[in-house]
Amino acid sequence: MKRWIPWMAAAVAVVLLGSGVWRAMAARQAQQKALAEATAQRAAAPLQLGADEVLPVQPLNLPLGVPVSGALRAVDSAMVKARVGGELQGLTVREGDSVKVGQEVARIDPTEARARLRQAQQQADAAKSQVDINQRQYTNNRALVDQGFISSTALVTSQASLEAAQSSYQAAVSAADVARKALEDTVLKSPINGQVAQRLAQPGERVAVDARIIEVVDLSRLELEALLTPADSVAVRVGQKAQLSIEGVPTPVQATVVRINPSAQAGSRTVPVYLRVEQAPAGGGALLRQGLFVQGMLDTGRADVLAVPLDAVRTDKPAPYLQTLKDGRVAYAEVKTGTRAVVNGQTLVAVEGVPAGTPVVAGRIGQLREGTAVSIAGSTTAAAAAPAASRAAP
Repeated sequence: MKRWIPWMAAAVAVVLLGSGVWRAMAARQAQQKALAEATAQRAAAPLQLGADEVLPVQPLNLPLGVPVSGALRAVDSAMVKARVGGELQGLTVREGDSVKVGQEVARIDPTEARARLRQAQQQADAAKSQVDINQRQYTNNRALVDQGFISSTALVTSQASLEAAQSSYQAAVSAADVARKALEDTVLKSPINGQVAQRLAQPGERVAVDARIIEVVDLSRLELEALLTPADSVAVRVGQKAQLSIEGVPTPVQATVVRINPSAQAGSRTVPVYLRVEQAPAGGGALLRQGLFVQGMLDTGRADVLAVPLDAVRTDKPAPYLQTLKDGRVAYAEVKTGTRAVVNGQTLVAVEGVPAGTPVVAGRIGQLREGTAVSIAGSTTAAAAAPAASRAAP
């Protein structure tokens, strides 16, 4: 075989391989060029926004408010407890039953208490007899001393015996009073007018001292204990009004600040504020109950501020910022947020750091890259795109 044939075959293979590589590189370069041209075209085309998607920073007179929430509780409530131990009898009231002040709601078996009272009374009677005996002896000895039949020492001794008998009698009387009080404590009475909220024991049970029997609440006066942050509590004053909403109650409920706790709670550092809730008159609406969860806004005044919708403020960076429009492009502007208020169903927030009239991208658009070119449909300037929904609050 001729030696030049392998070399010729190798040369042909190299030429074919090089031709294929060259064609692949040429195709890749063409693809990259087309991609670069398309990217440039997209970059050159501005982002189209609707006129209602750009909002101006506007000066508004916003109502100032502090959010409050919590559970309703009765101002007057009482826990009826057993004052003596024994078998529980006569408990007939149940949850929802009405009771009056002084009404007997239950009693403890008085058998032992009556026996102890009789014992104490008999001991007091015996001590009284001993006093009478010592009194007669002292009177006789004093007459004998006056006549000179006995010495004065005997009179002193009889006087000491009389005083000891009198002290024993007083102690016995006190013991009888304690036993009488224990007998009276076997009768459990309601200390307030109201309704039974809880029944915590059953007839026939043997209860101990201080065992809880029933809870009575007076629904005529309800209040809300709202825990406020130190910053929010500064603006709260006694007499300020609040609008509260309760699940299941169609109309808002009025409340008034009646007390402010002078001390913050340990740990949370929150300040308790107490609001009196207006209970609907009988037959005039839904009756509020203890334990219902309520939430609302406490009115603390009004203020002139620059405001934007709350959703326009972005918080995906260390400092809150607005996506503003400057020279047809998106620019980030850091702001400091302040008072919030709900106006016509929209939550507005006061901002500092931007001038009035600055066009701001609406929050529903989402995040845009800083420097993105933007055009507004149907408007030549961003300021003209302010929606009617952001008009000044009444």
